Amino acid sequence: MRRAQELVHRAAHADGPVLLVAEHGVDLQAVAADLHMRGRLAGAPFVPVDCSRAAPGVDRLAAANGGTLFLSDVGELPASAQTRLARVVRDGEAVVDGQTTRIAFRLLAAATPDIDTEARAGRFRSDLYRRLTACRIDVPALRERPEDIPMLVARILEHLSEGDHLSEGHHLPARRLTRSALALLSAMSWPGNLTELADVVERITAGTASEVIEIEAVLPALQLDRPQAPFLPAANLKEARLRFERDYIEAVLRHHGWRMSDAAQTLGIQRPNLYRKTRQLGIAVTRKSSSP
Repeated sequence: MRRAQELVHRAAHADGPVLLVAEHGVDLQAVAADLHMRGRLAGAPFVPVDCSRAAPGVDRLAAANGGTLFLSDVGELPASAQTRLARVVRDGEAVVDGQTTRIAFRLLAAATPDIDTEARAGRFRSDLYRRLTACRIDVPALRERPEDIPMLVARILEHLSEGDHLSEGHHLPARRLTRSALALLSAMSWPGNLTELADVVERITAGTASEVIEIEAVLPALQLDRPQAPFLPAANLKEARLRFERDYIEAVLRHHGWRMSDAAQTLGIQRPNLYRKTRQLGIAVTRKSSSP
């Protein structure tokens, strides 16, 4: 992620097109907006267009004149729209109200890694692809940067708190997760990246009114691989904590491919203690991994 940030800072001081590449769910519009705000066009318009919903029309191109046009999911553009966009980028002109008009904007685009395959197969224009990839920034998936999870969770919680108001109209303070709860979220693989993380945090906050959110409130909001044990209101607190502890440790082990050393580091305990815990909690690990 540091490498991607360095590239963003460098690209901000240039004027050419930039292609941002990441899996679905990574907030590339935020990256593009940051790039725009760091450059010389910071005071000019930043016009986002979701190409998975509609091609950038003349009105959007005109709105971006003198500023930045950001095209998310640019690989979804139909061939005709790719042709029009390539001409605008090449010639700096577009037909507006029947007249050819000069249009100058900085083009930022976002795509999934599939765009390389699409270009090789001829489904994405080669000339447009070459222009975009002259400056390409690959943003890592969330699973590759678990250290960002606590910061992202804090931002999501702060955003959610903006919708909560006291009767006098004041904002409620943003809630926070305990260290163990954040450790659990950091251990997950997050195939849906930031979008999935935001959905989970929203489910967590909807399920508890506590200002400090414990791990017990996090586990029910996660979609773990194995079916979750049904909630038993008759269970005492000790039994409930043991069940949560078992689910937590198993989720961390699963994330690390049942590698005991890595899981113990995430959990903040010694490896022998982790072996002892798995035996006490009935977590079978001997057949799932041969790692020490």
